[in-house]
Amino acid sequence: MQLAETGDLVSPNGIFDAQPNPEVWVPLVTGGLALVLVLSGSPWRLARNIITIVHEAGHALIAVLAGRRLEGIKLHSDTSGVTVSRGRAAGPGMVLTSLAGYPAPALLGLGFAALVAADRITVLLAVAAVLLLGVLVMVRNAYGVLSVVLTAAGLAAVALVAGPQVQAWFVYLITWFLLLGGLRPVFELQSKRRRGAARDSDADQLARLTGVPAGLWVLMLGVIALGCLLAGGAWLLEPALQP
Repeated sequence: MQLAETGDLVSPNGIFDAQPNPEVWVPLVTGGLALVLVLSGSPWRLARNIITIVHEAGHALIAVLAGRRLEGIKLHSDTSGVTVSRGRAAGPGMVLTSLAGYPAPALLGLGFAALVAADRITVLLAVAAVLLLGVLVMVRNAYGVLSVVLTAAGLAAVALVAGPQVQAWFVYLITWFLLLGGLRPVFELQSKRRRGAARDSDADQLARLTGVPAGLWVLMLGVIALGCLLAGGAWLLEPALQP
């Protein structure tokens, strides 16, 4: 801390302080970049690891909140993952745990968009760091640890080294990516189900647990992801739409 010439105490911006709005075109450019990334081939397969981390974290969080015993998370190089928890093989807790994965990226993106709209970029970075730490301690395979550590390293570099403008670009980009990237896996899921290649998918597990057809669960997952995209996108685009 330093004393200003007037004798007032000057302190650095705190984590909960508001940050200034970025240039109005930042939400538009980052949204376009995120859309290109989500619709791409090889770049999407690499970036999809982030979606998988959040997907499995969603399963793990709800499992714990539902009173199940969380045993661990595994992340694989084909961007698949598995979360193992112990408890009743049926019932509301198992249903909620099975349901939590696919909506998790879009819901996290919606939460991030709310923080961006409130000019709390630093808070967003802190929340992301805490979430990654929580996932890391539960990962039980080498690739999973590597994937989470590399993601955390990139986040740390932006949070600790980058200036406010770079942080704003990064935060808008990752928020758009979560919102858009939360929708594509739902379409991929339905495509695999049509080919008979996803008999143990979350939707099929939910169908066995509830008796509700898997196709309706896929539709529900898509509606949740699309709703988050529309609401979160409106918050992100607000600076660009203001007169």
